[in-house]
Amino acid sequence: MPAENETQKVEAVLREHAMSYPGAHEDFPWGHRAMKVNDKTFLFMTVDGEKLNLSAKLPDSKDAALTLPFTEPTEYGLGKSGWVTAHFEDASQVPVPVIKAWIDESYRAIAPRKLVDQLPARGTVVPGPAAKPSRAEGKKASVRRAAAPAKKAMSKVKAVAKKAAARVKTAAKKATQKVSKKASAAKAKPARKAAAPARGKRSATSAPKRARRS
Repeated sequence: MPAENETQKVEAVLREHAMSYPGAHEDFPWGHRAMKVNDKTFLFMTVDGEKLNLSAKLPDSKDAALTLPFTEPTEYGLGKSGWVTAHFEDASQVPVPVIKAWIDESYRAIAPRKLVDQLPARGTVVPGPAAKPSRAEGKKASVRRAAAPAKKAMSKVKAVAKKAAARVKTAAKKATQKVSKKASAAKAKPARKAAAPARGKRSATSAPKRARRS
């Protein structure tokens, strides 16, 4: 079996993207690959060597798409209904993100409303392999979700502890200021002088009288 060329690889990427939509399946009418939903085609693709041709229904972006050098209205009268066909000479010419956006628009235009309602709003996340998180990323997200309640509780505990510490610090500061104020007041107050003895009276500490001679 011959190896895939680059154009076939690009077609495989676009096919995988189209198949990721709800209810999407593929068919091969007239030998062309047709991506369908509810048995209605929303994307045609053919590969001929290095060339890739595709058609999609673009009710909103048809006029803008037709200004590109590689596009034209789809044949068999489909162009009047908003279908646009793009021709690429090789894989390097294919603007994959643009084509994925066209696939999204075409699917929404063709699919039943109940399936379209399952999709995210346009302009946000487009379904497909590129939009799916890797297993490692999904595991990390699960761990983050599981740890969120504990992290929130820990934040509350830290906040309460911080407030308590602030109150203790404030009380200690006030007590220190109060003690310092009392010490300063006691230092500034002069000491009392001892009362002087009354005039004409001997103090209790005066010398004893001399004994008379007999």
